[in-house]
Formats: sequence, C-alpha cells, structure tokens
Amino acid sequence: MNNVYEVMSATAAQMKILNALPHPVVVVDRDGRFHFANSDAEQFFSAGMAYLAKRRLQDFVPADSPLFALIEQVRDENSRISEYRVDVSSPRLGTDRMVDLYVSPLPDNPELVVVMIQLRSIADKMDRQLTHRSAARSVTGLAAMLAHEIRNPLSGIKGAAQLLATNASDEDRGLTRLIQEESDRIVKLVDRMEVFSDQRPIERSAVNIHSVLEHVKTLGKNGFARGIKISELYDPSLPPVFANRDQLVQVFLNLLKNASEAVRDREDGEIKLMTAFRPGVRLSVPGTKDRVTLPLEFCVEDNGDGVPDDIREYIFDPFVTTKPSGSGLGLALVAKIVGDHGGVIECDSQPGHTVFRILMPAWREELGEGEARYNFGSEG
Repeated sequence: MNNVYEVMSATAAQMKILNALPHPVVVVDRDGRFHFANSDAEQFFSAGMAYLAKRRLQDFVPADSPLFALIEQVRDENSRISEYRVDVSSPRLGTDRMVDLYVSPLPDNPELVVVMIQLRSIADKMDRQLTHRSAARSVTGLAAMLAHEIRNPLSGIKGAAQLLATNASDEDRGLTRLIQEESDRIVKLVDRMEVFSDQRPIERSAVNIHSVLEHVKTLGKNGFARGIKISELYDPSLPPVFANRDQLVQVFLNLLKNASEAVRDREDGEIKLMTAFRPGVRLSVPGTKDRVTLPLEFCVEDNGDGVPDDIREYIFDPFVTTKPSGSGLGLALVAKIVGDHGGVIECDSQPGHTVFRILMPAWREELGEGEARYNFGSEG
C-alpha cells in the first residue's frame, strides 16, 4: 500500500490542517481500505493509522450501512454528497453512533473517496440531558409530597404494629414485625428520594478528579468491588474540575457499584476508570446567551452483559432498573448531580462493553473581565 504522504501528495502544512479539523476525516479506496486518517479519525475508530492501513472500513462499520451506498454513489457520479443522521453503530464503534456524513471524490484519483464524519453526539447528549433534568424535576416535586404525606402515616402504622406485638401470639408477632420492617423500608425510600428536592446552591471549588477516583476505587476495592480488576487510564495533565468533591464521590461510587455488579460473575470481569481532556466543545445553554465549555471527560467502563435494549434510552429516568431489589434512583441521582454541575452524562452499552461518559466544566482561574485560563495545577 502506498504511503499516506504519497497517496495524499500533501505537504506537512496540509497534513497539519487536516489533523487540526475537529471532525474525523478518512480516505478509502474501492475496497474500503484506509489510505488516510486524521487525528480525530484515529480517535473515532480507536486505532492508529498503522493499524487502519491494514484494515477496511467494513471492519468497523456494518456492510449494510448507508455509508457504503453513499461512497458508491459519489464514486459513480463523481460528485459530492452530504447525508444527515446516518447510523454507523457497530460492536467496534459502539451504539447510538448517529453522524452526519460529507463524502467527496478525491481530485485526480477516482479510486479514492474522502469521508468527513460529523458527530451528532454532543447535540443529542444535550437533548438527553435536558430530558434527564426534566425527569429529576418531576421527582423533586414527588419527593417533597412523599416526605410530607407518607412519613407521618407510616410512623403511626409502625407504632400501632409495635403495640399489637406486645399482646400478639408468636404467629401474629411475625406479621407485626413484617409491618414494621416494611414501614422502615418505605421510609428509607422516601429519605433517598428527598435528596432530589434539595435545591440549595452547590458549593464548588477546584477538585482533582484523580484524587476523587482513587478515593472511590479504594472504597470499592475494600467493599463491593473486592476481587474485581480495576484499571486506570488517566490524563495526568488534566486541569481540576469545577465541582463539589463530596457529590463527585457519590456519582462515581454509584457508577463503580453498578459496574461491579455487572462484572461480578465474569472470570475476566474488568472495570476501567478513564479521564481525558476534550477541548473545543462549546454548548449553548437553552434560554440564555451563555455558552458552556465542557472539556473534561470522565468514563467508567466495564465488560459486563450491558444494559438491555428496552431500557437503555431511559436508564437515567427515576425508577428504571434491571435489579430485582433496586429502587431505580441511583442513576437518576447521578444524572441530577451531573446536571446541577452544568455537565452531561451518557451511556453507551452493548454486550461486553458498557461505558458511562461524563463531560464537565473545568475550573478556570479568573484573570480579569472577560478573561480566564485553565489552571492545570493540582488541587490544593
């Protein structure tokens, strides 16, 4: 295969321009073999150019994907074509991989086609996050009502059961004990839901996310994740996150506990904690003129059975759970905390690979009016 520089006939400056593009760009031939991939494409396919050069596009994208029909049409008509909201999901790329495609023939070489991929995930993340926040607000009202309307009657029911137990037979005493235990269980559920009604401002500061993850890992290894392999892939130069440390601990404890339960019965069960810096993403906040930068990416990945298809879309909604004894409030609380911090969370899941990905704002040192810079120092 020709060297990428020979195929593209590009100067070093042109190569830098292609690598600077914020979208994956690849060049493929009639057989789908890779002849070029910029930096974002290597990240998109989770493989370097040396590996891609030995593979074909069909190794990453299903053969029946509309992408291949687009490539053939571009080659046959020798014209540029754009297609929006194309699903390129696959076991290699992950689920919910909806993208916009821009396909063009390569000048002076009809055998090669340039494909630029624009990820729709950021916009979709924001849509989902707004849905999660709406669901959390609904739970907020429900929690306030439950706390007021249920706790007092339950207290009376439990007290009556305790009085009945004093003169009850052994058989009836078992029933009164059951009433007390169920009353306590409902009170605990109400207490958990009351967390959603806390509207106090979050006390935030510069937090070292690696310190948080190591703390959570230590707690897990000495408890619910005992005996499970937990590996780390950290970006050591990551700036602090602008957050509440205790709430971050709660978020990652929930995610690590879920991951531990997903891999508990697998001999090769493994959990990965990952951090990365993803600059260049600025999102508009609905209803305001503000634009939020979310450059910090934190992931909890496991190789468990995955989230069932029928609940994947609703995984962050309250009372949605796959656990027989679960309340379905853990991930709803995670989504609320992340949303309260101005971040977004998504779940990408398939059998053997599930990743919860969080994007959050970095702490920035204010320099003056309209100026700020990321501080890459460690937490104080």
